[in-house]
Amino acid sequence: MNRFDRIMAILLQLQAKRLVSGPALAQQFGVSLRTVYRDLHTLEEAGVPLLSEHAVGYSLVEGYRLPPVMFTREEATALLTAEKLAAQLTDAPTARLSEAAMDKLRAVLRRPDRDHLATLAPHIQVLTPREQPAGSTIYQQLVTATASRRLVRLHYQALEAAAPSSRDIEPIGLYLSQQWHVVAYCRLRHSFRDFRLDRIQQLELREEVFAARPETLQQYWAEAANRRPTEKVVLRYQPAAVLPALVQQLHATKYQYGWAHEQQLPDGSLEMTLFIGSFPYLAAWLLPHAGAVTVVEPLALREHLREWAQRAHDFFGTPPEKLT
Repeated sequence: MNRFDRIMAILLQLQAKRLVSGPALAQQFGVSLRTVYRDLHTLEEAGVPLLSEHAVGYSLVEGYRLPPVMFTREEATALLTAEKLAAQLTDAPTARLSEAAMDKLRAVLRRPDRDHLATLAPHIQVLTPREQPAGSTIYQQLVTATASRRLVRLHYQALEAAAPSSRDIEPIGLYLSQQWHVVAYCRLRHSFRDFRLDRIQQLELREEVFAARPETLQQYWAEAANRRPTEKVVLRYQPAAVLPALVQQLHATKYQYGWAHEQQLPDGSLEMTLFIGSFPYLAAWLLPHAGAVTVVEPLALREHLREWAQRAHDFFGTPPEKLT
């Protein structure tokens, strides 16, 4: 990236965030802190009103705005993909908001780029159906509640319960893993719980604003893993085997199997660490990945995988007439 592009990128960062730090900019753009300071000084000389807080970071004077941003064709295409995802993977209000944002984007594009998006749009489809009925507003209401710290009252049908229960929750975040979930402090159970959105029968945003909580989704997952009787599992996916479809399936389901962390190794393979309490449960998940995954540890998991594979071989390798 040349200096002009870097300075413009820093200006975009300043407008997109309330506060940015010099070290963070240096790390993002791969330059020295001194270079970042020179770039910021160049912006000031060009008339950009910067505010600085010692040992904290830099911000723009409130009210300063850049002129309309020109998107590249690739950036506009990425946002088109996001619009398609929002239309199928969230709720109707969020889909409408995403469509409205894309209309504003199209309004600032050059005519050839608008024509390009119109031509490309029918060729990008997301086939995953909505989890909620067409008129549902649950996802957008929970986003609002999370951002504004509004108390939420749920009528929730837990999997193991015979009847739905009424709960007041303080949401801290949402995530998508096959289904949408919200993690929240449940005042009924006096602890953090994970709720699936497709099991919420009714939702009401209350007027009460709850106190800000320091907990994050990552902390919730880590603490939930620590509470379960677990054993460490290390898996290694070979570079040639880590195909896009497999990676998508891994990331969509890994939290159900005690995912803790992962890292890309120098040879391109993906090493994943999990903590799980049931080897048969994990083995059933891993069996379709045969040839793609190596169990680094423990040896006991390999035995469970062999047992599952042997069962499948014995059943499907038996002639149909012998099964009756």
